[in-house]
Amino acid sequence: MRIRDATPADATAACDVLRRSISELCAADHHNDPAILGRWLANKTPEIVAGWTMEPESSLLIAMEDETILAVGAVRNSGEITLNYVAPAARFRGVSSALLAALEARALDRGSTRCTLVSTETAHRFYLSRGYVDDGAPQRKFGTTSSYPMFRQIARR
Repeated sequence: MRIRDATPADATAACDVLRRSISELCAADHHNDPAILGRWLANKTPEIVAGWTMEPESSLLIAMEDETILAVGAVRNSGEITLNYVAPAARFRGVSSALLAALEARALDRGSTRCTLVSTETAHRFYLSRGYVDDGAPQRKFGTTSSYPMFRQIARR
């Protein structure tokens, strides 16, 4: 597996990973409610994802095996992690952990010493096990029942 910056040419495949991860793996969050899924997936189009690859204030990274995208993540220069989604077939293989480490390293490279994110119910235990702590009351992002603001101080290893 390797992790690299995404390019506009990756947008369609990256978008597919995002949409499948949310639809198939985050049922504890969207409860298969078409309205919640619709709001959550609304900005997950190839055109929008291609635009994310060119944003100067953030980085869109992909984890790949051969030519297959396994996971998609994004981090703002400020340290805010805005995406960390894994393809259903790649779940529990360490891909999300490796991508999270790369996102944190990118934040460090851009001058951040703290990463923040809003976790889904599905990923909450994952982030807790990687040193993130809750930072405020749960939110109702996209109409889900619980989204958890979290943070972690980061430093060079």
